[in-house]
Amino acid sequence: MSTEPISLLGGHSVYCINEGQLRDAVQLSEDPESGPRIQEKLTDLEGALSRNEQAALAFVIIERLRNSTD
Repeated sequence: MSTEPISLLGGHSVYCINEGQLRDAVQLSEDPESGPRIQEKLTDLEGALSRNEQAALAFVIIERLRNSTD
């Protein structure tokens, strides 16, 4: 079994990021109602997780959203 860490910070892309959706996400993170909640969670996560762990979390959240029925 390999003990090498799994890096998510580079390499081949599997998914494309839609620039319009990314712009909308940034806009939502700056929204007077949603922004403070989003920024609070980001600050907490950035303090608690490494950059690689943050990338893993982002991918896991995207995958869960892709598979959710809401």
